[in-house]
Amino acid sequence: MTTPSHRRRSRPRRHTALLSAVAVAAVALVVSLAVAFRPGGGTADVQDAAKPVAGTRVSESPTAGTPSASASPKPSASSASPTARASASRPAATATPSARAKATTATPPKTSATGSRAGRIRPGVTYQGVATSYDVGNGDGACSYGPTSDVMTAAMNTADYETSKACGAYVAVHAGGKSITVRITNECPAPCQAGQLDLSRQAFAKLAPLSAGRIQITWNLLSPDTGDKISIRYKTGSTQYWCGIQALGHRNPLARLEVRTGGGWKQLERTEYNYFLSEQGTGCGAAIRLTDIYGEQLTIEGIAVKADAVQSTGVQFTRR
Repeated sequence: MTTPSHRRRSRPRRHTALLSAVAVAAVALVVSLAVAFRPGGGTADVQDAAKPVAGTRVSESPTAGTPSASASPKPSASSASPTARASASRPAATATPSARAKATTATPPKTSATGSRAGRIRPGVTYQGVATSYDVGNGDGACSYGPTSDVMTAAMNTADYETSKACGAYVAVHAGGKSITVRITNECPAPCQAGQLDLSRQAFAKLAPLSAGRIQITWNLLSPDTGDKISIRYKTGSTQYWCGIQALGHRNPLARLEVRTGGGWKQLERTEYNYFLSEQGTGCGAAIRLTDIYGEQLTIEGIAVKADAVQSTGVQFTRR
C-alpha cells in the first residue's frame, strides 16, 4: 500500500490502489473469522471480563448464614449482648429459689467502711430524738412499698431518710422503759428534725398515750430475726430499654443495687421514692447484685422484666 509523501506529488496508479484495497479487505476478513470462531469469543468478552466467576464471593466474604470452614462463626445476639439474653432467656419467676439466686458474702468490712456504706444510720449507734404520730392510712409511703396491713411502721425525718437509704430499715424505739420495733416505710418532712421518728398511731400507743403528742425517745438500728425472703419488683413502665428496680423485704438496710452488663457490674442511682433507675436500659432484665450496709452481697439471677410484679428471690441477708 502506498502512503502520501511530502516529496511525491503524483497520484498513485489505479490498479496499484485496487490491489492494496483487496489485500486490506482480505486481512480484515481473516482476522474477523479468527475472532468469531475463537472459544468464548465475541463482543461480550469485554463486558464479561468485569464479572466475577460464580461462587467467588462466598469464599471471599461468607454470609452470616453460610460461613466458610476457615471463617469464625459470628456470635449470636444472646452471647454478644448480656442484656438482650437476660430479658429473652431468663427462667420464669416461678423457678425454684436455688435456680434463681445465689448469695455471696463479701469480706467483712472494717468499721469505717461499714459506717461509710451505711450513711447516717449506722449499726451500734444510739440516736436521740422525739417521736410523734400520724395516721398511716393504707400503709403506703415515700418508700413506695405499697399498701400493707403492717401497722408497726414509721416515717424517718428527711435528714436521716437520706434519699431513701433508710427505707426498709428496722429500728428499736425506746421510751419510758418500753421498747418497740418498727420498719421505716415513709419520710417525715420538715418540721421533722434529725433524730425524729413519726410513728404510726398504733406504734406510738405502745410507748405512750396518743394524747401525749410528742415524747422523748432513743432508737437504734436492728438486724431482726425474720423468715421473710427478699423480693424484686420492676417499676410500672419498665422494659428492657428503661427500668426502675426495687428490693423488698431485706433484713438489713440496702447500700447498693447493681446490674450485670457486658463490661461488669454497674451501680444504679437510687431515687427518693426508693427505686434504682437504669435510664438507658442498661442491665434491665440481667442479674442483680444487692449489697447491704455490712458489705454482704447477694447475686440474684432469673428475674424477668415484669412491671409492677413482685418476684421472690429465695435469699436473705445474714442476721447481724
